Amino acid sequence: MSTHPFRRALPAAALTAALGLTLAACGGSSGSPTAQPSTSAAEAAPVRGGNLTFAITVDSKCIDPQQVGNNDAIAIARQTVASLTAQDPDTGEIVPWIAQSWEVNDDATQFTFHLVDGATYADGTPIDAASVKTNFEAVVALGAKAVLGSTYLAGLQDVAAPDPSTVVVTFGAPSAQFLQASSTFSLGLLSPASAALSAEDRCAGRYVGSGPFVVESYTVDQQAVLARRDGYAWGPAGANDHTDEAYLDTVTFVVVPEAGVRTGSLASGQIDATAAISAVDLPQFDGNGFWIEYRANPGVVYNLFPNESRPLLADERVRLALLKGINREEVTSTVLGTLDHPATAALAHSTPFYEDLGDLLAYDPEGAKELLDEAGWVVGEDGIRVKDGQRLETTVTFWQPKEPLELVQQELRAIGFDLELNQLAIAEATAANASGDYDLSFGNLTRSDPDILRTLFSVNARNTNQRAAEEVDSLLDAQAAATDPAERQKLVTQASTLLLEHAHSIPVVELSTTIAASERVHGLTFEASTRLDFYDTWVS
Repeated sequence: MSTHPFRRALPAAALTAALGLTLAACGGSSGSPTAQPSTSAAEAAPVRGGNLTFAITVDSKCIDPQQVGNNDAIAIARQTVASLTAQDPDTGEIVPWIAQSWEVNDDATQFTFHLVDGATYADGTPIDAASVKTNFEAVVALGAKAVLGSTYLAGLQDVAAPDPSTVVVTFGAPSAQFLQASSTFSLGLLSPASAALSAEDRCAGRYVGSGPFVVESYTVDQQAVLARRDGYAWGPAGANDHTDEAYLDTVTFVVVPEAGVRTGSLASGQIDATAAISAVDLPQFDGNGFWIEYRANPGVVYNLFPNESRPLLADERVRLALLKGINREEVTSTVLGTLDHPATAALAHSTPFYEDLGDLLAYDPEGAKELLDEAGWVVGEDGIRVKDGQRLETTVTFWQPKEPLELVQQELRAIGFDLELNQLAIAEATAANASGDYDLSFGNLTRSDPDILRTLFSVNARNTNQRAAEEVDSLLDAQAAATDPAERQKLVTQASTLLLEHAHSIPVVELSTTIAASERVHGLTFEASTRLDFYDTWVS
């Protein structure tokens, strides 16, 4: 599940004292930046050379683009691979990259890509149709290790290379989402020799990519260094400001887990930029030699995902009580920053085909209590409800900072629900999610396409709810096959509504990303899925 740590507005102690209670736009557009780099510098011509040091918060111990799912790892991996297409971050339009043009048949089962001439992998191997075929087949072979790409290629029937510059991708059923998927890092292109490496070697950065940077070194839990790829000349003109070699000589990603250390490192110039400054510290970087830029992450917002194979959470009334018992406005305004949004649907407001379903997420503690009363849970001596000698308690598994969930925990206690917090290391939480060993899991998944709902919730995909098939699954499958935008909008909204009405999705807050950087940094921005993009970046 894609992840990003919350930016905390208040330290935990301040939160407790303050409350005693308890993280847009169609077409892939985004939120507005809160500040731009200094005007004089921003208008200056880019300068080649130099290093940029960027702080990340956690090392997931893998930087292979086709395997990563964590945003910090993605920030590294994205820069090392080109994709068949790119996505305009302002309009959401799919634009050429390695493929200069394409055709999609009427039922979105077949995609024909025509490749540019002269593009190569970093080892000099041509990026031809046969190598694209090798890549997609390698992603399928990785299976669950290709945490995102394997879902994008679900139902893949055949990849053909009728000539060196033509790739024909055929699915067994309509897959309208695939064109956007072809723009993602998850289907980024690696040299055919990389397909023969073990998954572990690729995670260790021993792969050969096709992007504007190459992996120079990677030391787990310390840093990754990317170097500019000499001779790169196939940047996506529709998504970036130039098409030839990157400006920076190197980008160094340093692992800095502690928020206070990141703040101090940026203020002192030990690092040049980060996307993980605490909200309370952000104002000091809004000017005064620094700049900040914000963008909402599209995709599925931070959710409590109920495991409905567990008896307690199989009861829809209990799940709906959880949904009604969370005050999203309070969580956002208290724990997060002023730029963050409470959830108003399972999809973030920056996702194409999003529709506001906030009425279904209204804070309604009395309604929650009525549902629990109806389900036979009565208030016990300590305020927690009981039924047949069993306390109304369950556990949420997560790895992110716990402050948002501490607020949710206290809000739910007010309706008689005891939510226990099970904070794990990221690898442990990922393993628990993969195995289904959780009552509730907490997380999000970023993608600039509504098919992300199917990826997470459908019984034919990840089936995060561990439930049997029902009406919503047909809608999720149907939207993936819809090529008419109006029809797809209708299906996405219907599916989104059912996910909330049955509390398969219990949204909490939206994820957003804010870059804070020194004014020597220019052109560091976001691609369409709010992944960091260093290709246009330069330093003065």
